[in-house]
Amino acid sequence: MDAIDKVITRTMEVMDDSKYQIYEISESARSELEVLNNELIKVMGEIDKVISIVDEFELKFRDARNRLSEVSRDLHQYGENDIRKAYETANSFQIELIVYREKEKNLKDRRDELHQRIKNIEGTIHRAENVVSQMNVVVDYLKGDLNQVSRILETAKNRQLIGLKIILALEEERKRISREIHDGIAQSMANLVLRTEIVERMVSKKKYDTLMDEFIDFKNQMRSGLEEVRKIIFNLRPMALDDLGLVPALRKYLHDFEEKYVINTSIDVHGHEIRLSSAMEVAIYRFVQEFCSNTYKHAEASQIKLDITFEEEMISITLEDDGLGFDVEQMELKILGGSHYGIIGMRERVELLEGEFEIRSASNRGTQITMKVPVNASEEKE
Repeated sequence: MDAIDKVITRTMEVMDDSKYQIYEISESARSELEVLNNELIKVMGEIDKVISIVDEFELKFRDARNRLSEVSRDLHQYGENDIRKAYETANSFQIELIVYREKEKNLKDRRDELHQRIKNIEGTIHRAENVVSQMNVVVDYLKGDLNQVSRILETAKNRQLIGLKIILALEEERKRISREIHDGIAQSMANLVLRTEIVERMVSKKKYDTLMDEFIDFKNQMRSGLEEVRKIIFNLRPMALDDLGLVPALRKYLHDFEEKYVINTSIDVHGHEIRLSSAMEVAIYRFVQEFCSNTYKHAEASQIKLDITFEEEMISITLEDDGLGFDVEQMELKILGGSHYGIIGMRERVELLEGEFEIRSASNRGTQITMKVPVNASEEKE
């Protein structure tokens, strides 16, 4: 046990040290990100100015060409000096126009480069946060009661693994929420700040003709951000699950899933529908979510069928897709080896409810997963 303590203590020390190093990398990236964002705002302002100048020189060059054409046609009224002056004026405006167009192109190239660098740095920060988050999970787990860990190692290895997987699953959920906020509403808000600064410049320059378009785009982005927030809230805890029950919530989820991923869905309900305990309804809802997510990511399916059967002491859930399928025996070996966490999560949800779990699949013949859970199992635990 002393040897285990030393190994675990040393492991935690190394992980803590590594965690702070990753944190420093993340902070350095954030500082660089701030510099790049400021430079991007500056470049956008310069682009706006150069575009105004280009528009001005285009107008002057057009007038100068018209003037040159006019004096060239009427040689009796205009002399050689007039023609030379008109030509030099047009040529001068043309050169200025070429210079500023090149400057506009260079600025736009710089803007695109900054956008790409900002995207890359944001990805670095996101990956660093994910690594730190995963390390925190492991460190917290290792900091637990070592005597209890020893007892678990001796008497209940499976329970230990389940506990760790549940912790990891919770952390994965936190990461998913963080990713949704970062990629969705956070990006929208950052863009809104930038657009606000553009609107301010337009107001200061009295460019009222294009201001309305900016306000319309601003309003649409606000609506999009609000929709993102509502989706995140719904995914955290679908209100329809509490208000209407399991079946209506699943109907709404499958409808939204079908619209988003263009995969046909159907749901059939058999028996007398009843309200289940809150824990069981959530577990079944997440079970269906996990299956649909796996189907979208891996199966290349065009259809998902959900069959729910209410019995007196049992509820049966069968999910089926028409996707690529897989070899069940090989999949079982991979599950035992610790991969395919999606299926592991589905199986463990069923086991926690003292239910039965079964997979049927074959290559190019789709997949069918069934769970059968005693209706009163979770109620007794509550």
